[in-house]
Amino acid sequence: MYYLDANTFIEAKNRYYHMDICPGYWQWILDSYADGSVGSIEMVLDELSKGNDELASWAKENESLFFPTDAQDVQGVMTDVSSYVASLPDLKPNAVPDFLSGADPWLVCMAKANGGVVVTHELPNPDAKKKIFLPDVCDYFDVQYINTFELLLKKEAQFVLS
Repeated sequence: MYYLDANTFIEAKNRYYHMDICPGYWQWILDSYADGSVGSIEMVLDELSKGNDELASWAKENESLFFPTDAQDVQGVMTDVSSYVASLPDLKPNAVPDFLSGADPWLVCMAKANGGVVVTHELPNPDAKKKIFLPDVCDYFDVQYINTFELLLKKEAQFVLS
């Protein structure tokens, strides 16, 4: 299972797969969800739903794509993720609460608990002090991460004009 970070939806909508330009991309996400290979989590839905645009509407209309994170195994990983990020040295005071209050730690937990892959456009930055980056936490917990374009290649996606 590939778990999509909010930035993969937002970047696609704002840039290269705008909903009016490439509706096939958005259908591909739904088709990939239907075949059990792509999804996201409820916290990402919450982030996307805060907007007042076509992406917020699309996310709300397709809320089944966004999984709950209340399973016991996922919750267990969250204990480990929280402990790990709290132990990171020399961070700015808001780095840990900012990270833990968003969807990113839960993406790591879902992927770790279910043997999945996180899909994000964030890049690793282990020396950062102001922010904890999703790929760095993935690396620590041996969770694979890729970006949207790597996912599309792995899944052999094609958006063909009819």
